[in-house]
Amino acid sequence: MILQISRHAKEKMDIEGIDEDQIRRAIKMGSISRQTDGYLASYTYIKVAYKRKGDIYRIKTVFVDKG
Repeated sequence: MILQISRHAKEKMDIEGIDEDQIRRAIKMGSISRQTDGYLASYTYIKVAYKRKGDIYRIKTVFVDKG
C-alpha cells in the first residue's frame, strides 16, 4: 500500500495527532463507504477520505470523529 498524502491531509494529521500507521489500519480494517469521489474509511475514532488507483491510495483528508 502506497500512500500519497495531500497537503491538506498532512496538516490535518498534525492537528489531530494521526500518523500513517493509523491511516493504513483504518483503510485495511475499517468500514468502507463509497463517496461521490472516492471512499471513506472509518476505524475506531479515525476517518480517512481517499481515492484508490491500484496500490496507490491518495489521501484527501483525515479527521477524528468526535461523535
